[in-house]
Amino acid sequence: MDAGKAARLERIGTGGRHLIVPMDHGITMGPVKGLKDIESTIDGITAGGADAVLTQKGIASRVHPHKNGAGYIVHLNGSTTIGPDEEDKRLTGTVEDAIRAGADAVSFHINVGSEHEPDQLSQLGELTAEADRYGMPVLAMAYARGPGIDESDSEALGHAVRLAEELGADVIKTGYSGDAESFQHVVEATAKPVVIAGGSKGTDEETLEMVRGAMDGGAAGVSMGRSIFQHDEPEAITSAVAAVIHDDADAGEALKTAGLAVEA
Repeated sequence: MDAGKAARLERIGTGGRHLIVPMDHGITMGPVKGLKDIESTIDGITAGGADAVLTQKGIASRVHPHKNGAGYIVHLNGSTTIGPDEEDKRLTGTVEDAIRAGADAVSFHINVGSEHEPDQLSQLGELTAEADRYGMPVLAMAYARGPGIDESDSEALGHAVRLAEELGADVIKTGYSGDAESFQHVVEATAKPVVIAGGSKGTDEETLEMVRGAMDGGAAGVSMGRSIFQHDEPEAITSAVAAVIHDDADAGEALKTAGLAVEA
């Protein structure tokens, strides 16, 4: 790995662990809660300990003044919930666009097992080649997602993360298999760091138990969006997730440290 890529990877993590908050949902879902005043949200989550935030390139000017020294990732494909097929992610930018936007890394979403896999596979391969020329890290969001596929199946998830490594990704995001033991298989499928997606919005304790389970299974952290940026207290929940990832706290300790109530 060249020095530039190594330096940029350090900017989106801490000690090889990652707390990334994706906020590219404006293109997918529109200006939902937490994204209208994205500046305040970014201020809160980065003050709470997020290592990096992630958006589409057009939001860059709203990100930089508010990220408190955190890393910045530009996402390079997308789709909408009101379009014909949300799984049909299309390119929205290039590595050069991301560099001009001040990014420390780029990301790309691929649905492994879907009818769109062939095009997304080719695009991810081309993207990693382009990124490598610039020493730019690539976060691949590799989901096991398609007809007849259980999105939490550890075999399918293991295939997805291995595919991402084979195509040149540096950090890989995928779904959580549900428990530490099965997720260990997913982590062992690749030599690259694996981070989990946030999943459905549950209670704070459920969210933190999921993060704890993933870390116990060997995960390198999370890339968690709505459970953080739509929380009533984004800074507090970020602080709690950071305590699990970076301080090895359990869920109860993390809630207490962040000043969040344990749900009855």
